[in-house]
Amino acid sequence: MVSLLFLKDEPQPARLVSGKKLCCSTKMKTEGWNWSDVRVFLAVFREGSTLAAARKLGVAQPTVARRIEELEHQTGLTLFDRDTRGFKPTAQAHNLIPFAEAVEKASENFAAKSRELTKPKPIRITAPGYFSDQSMEIFSEFAALNPGITIEFVHSVGVLNLLEGEADIALRVAMSEPDESLIGRKIGTDHFALYGAQNYADQYGLPKSSGDFRGHRFVTLRRDDVADIQHQWIAHHVSPGQIVKSFSDLDMFHASIKAGHGLGLVHARWADTDNALLRCFDNISELSRPVMMLIAPEAYRRSEVKTFTKFFAPRYAATFGDPSS
Repeated sequence: MVSLLFLKDEPQPARLVSGKKLCCSTKMKTEGWNWSDVRVFLAVFREGSTLAAARKLGVAQPTVARRIEELEHQTGLTLFDRDTRGFKPTAQAHNLIPFAEAVEKASENFAAKSRELTKPKPIRITAPGYFSDQSMEIFSEFAALNPGITIEFVHSVGVLNLLEGEADIALRVAMSEPDESLIGRKIGTDHFALYGAQNYADQYGLPKSSGDFRGHRFVTLRRDDVADIQHQWIAHHVSPGQIVKSFSDLDMFHASIKAGHGLGLVHARWADTDNALLRCFDNISELSRPVMMLIAPEAYRRSEVKTFTKFFAPRYAATFGDPSS
């Protein structure tokens, strides 16, 4: 009897295979086998019997014997000689051992890497550098409820590239539209006002409105990587000679105001908690900006990042406004 074996995607005449019809065992030999069979093979080889291997693996002895028979059936090899003293590995078994151990090592590495990838990593959060006591209370509450998750703060006035992994989450006062590739939500609104120091007030007084800037001196913050909206607001309301200093470093900018060099626009929520700064007048409405929580898509796939954002965002929004937006 002749059986026909049709090859896929081959228009040529059928290939002839002599002999009996292809049986399931022939098909099985063309396929791979699973790691559990190799694991059982190694256990029997090392322990010397199916009983000892079963104890080592924590399974029933008949299961071990059946898996060895299945592996021999799949490979077409006799791996063990059976006698009353146990299972004696054949030469063929000895030849396969280095490869079986390589599979074992690969499986161990796979498991170790999987554990590494699923282990919580520190959540790196970037922010301009000012967190109020109320903000820190939210972080502290999260840390108490999630002791296995670590948070690292990456201080940066500039805009870090979340898509390139410079941070996982950014809490930003949005001076421009965020990258559409990022996951984001508005969690509040930040306001800015004009502040000075006591020694400045003693010498020059403090303006009562934006129309009262004659005779006053100003310092500003200007950076290439941040929109200079606040500098432009000052420049629009005063003459160029009234701007005595411009800084690219936020801490130096704040220090200059506190030293009495001039008045400056400062984040109101932070400045109002600093006794070294005196507010001149109310928040400047046109400088108010939404506070955004922006998350890199790759980071958001991590369970610890999702846990943090679901905890932090609504609490921050409830504390600092606009929870519905």
